[in-house]
Amino acid sequence: MSDKEYGGTDDLSLPKATVQKIVTEILAPSPGVAFAKDARDLLIDCCVEFITLISSEANEIAEKEAKKTIATEHIDKALRDLGFPEYVQEVLMSAGEHKEALKTREKKTNKMDQSGLSEAELLRQQEELFKSATEKYNQGPV
Repeated sequence: MSDKEYGGTDDLSLPKATVQKIVTEILAPSPGVAFAKDARDLLIDCCVEFITLISSEANEIAEKEAKKTIATEHIDKALRDLGFPEYVQEVLMSAGEHKEALKTREKKTNKMDQSGLSEAELLRQQEELFKSATEKYNQGPV
């Protein structure tokens, strides 16, 4: 099955540097073993095809359940339905780890919170900047 069967394009890919890093980590215990660039590119194509296959099946499962969001259980069922039950445990474990990491990750603060100024003070500063910009504009070219 190709990307075109799923309405996709041929420019779907994975970052080569990331794939190379993963391959290098796997091959680290094997000195003298190299991974050719064309083999890496083939591996990327296979990974994209696998992801497309699983996500398409999961999408169909979600649609049958009248769901608009593909959830972990849809991926689980898709893997089983497509004959990859040996991946389910690891996928669910990774999903759980990711969920936990999201909980403990620091929430990003916006610039307003970082400034330490009140909203009223920030508004006053903004109005001063607008006033200054208007005056410069009205002066014309110098």
